[in-house]
Amino acid sequence: MLVPGEPADEDDRIKVLQELHILDTAPEERFDRLTRLAKRLFDVPIALVSLVDEHRQWFKSCVGLSVTEMSREVSFCGHAILKNEMLLVPDACKDKRFWNNPLVTGKPYIRFYAGYPLTVPDGHKMGTLCLIDFKPRHFDAEEYALLRDLAGMAEQELMAVQTESIDELTWLSNRRGFMTLAQHALDACQRQERSATLLFFDLDDFKKINDLYGHAEGDNTIKAFADVLRIAFRECDVVGRLGRDEFVALLTGSNQVETSAVIARFKELLEEDNATLHRGYAIRFSVGQIEYNRELHTNVEDLLAQADRAVYERKESLRASRHQY
Repeated sequence: MLVPGEPADEDDRIKVLQELHILDTAPEERFDRLTRLAKRLFDVPIALVSLVDEHRQWFKSCVGLSVTEMSREVSFCGHAILKNEMLLVPDACKDKRFWNNPLVTGKPYIRFYAGYPLTVPDGHKMGTLCLIDFKPRHFDAEEYALLRDLAGMAEQELMAVQTESIDELTWLSNRRGFMTLAQHALDACQRQERSATLLFFDLDDFKKINDLYGHAEGDNTIKAFADVLRIAFRECDVVGRLGRDEFVALLTGSNQVETSAVIARFKELLEEDNATLHRGYAIRFSVGQIEYNRELHTNVEDLLAQADRAVYERKESLRASRHQY
């Protein structure tokens, strides 16, 4: 068996794949529709939309298999993403790369494989739309063109997922992207009995900035705040923009000291930004901090609701204290 190598752009490829926020997400009809169509059009028992992660291939859509992922080392798709065109294996038993592959000698007993690489606009190959059969078969030019067209449709859906999970103004995760990614992170914390902290940020006096300086400057404020968030927080933290002037960050595996250090670093960087750019106003914020408690918080929504209340209560307290003087 020949273990698939890594593409020359592997590090960047994996980063782009992770930024799609699609790994380990629930099945979606737009991808399932493509694999059902491929299975019927090509009369094969198995059709997959397979994404090649760092150490595994994970199936966003799978018709004909009961598993959702396999090791990258034995994957046919790991070989397919090394090519710019379709990888065609008419008979795996006669191919020196695969004849003793455990997926050929054992279940699901692959004999035929055709996989067209799924490429995003920057050129990175995320995975494949692939066909599998239990018997050898040939593939003609018409079938090749049809699989290429279906793969193009899968690529469009991948890009739609990215658009739907990314905030266009800041390029942070939007609400949908954050909720999906943060829930996965929280589930992992629960399984591994690790700590987690949710920080809910709300910009102070954002309406005044819009009223005094215009909405274009308001957008610049949002982008500047997002840029500082991106720099201050760790790569393992989940950061997103929920909407308008509300931002959120989920820190996993951090104790109180580490969380406080991250917040202090963020405040310091924001103060530097305020002092350097001389906008005529300073970007200020309120933050609610909630520690994850397995008994109180069943999901990310519970954490968000409590953190939102904490921010509101803090702002009300500040307003009350101002009126006293």
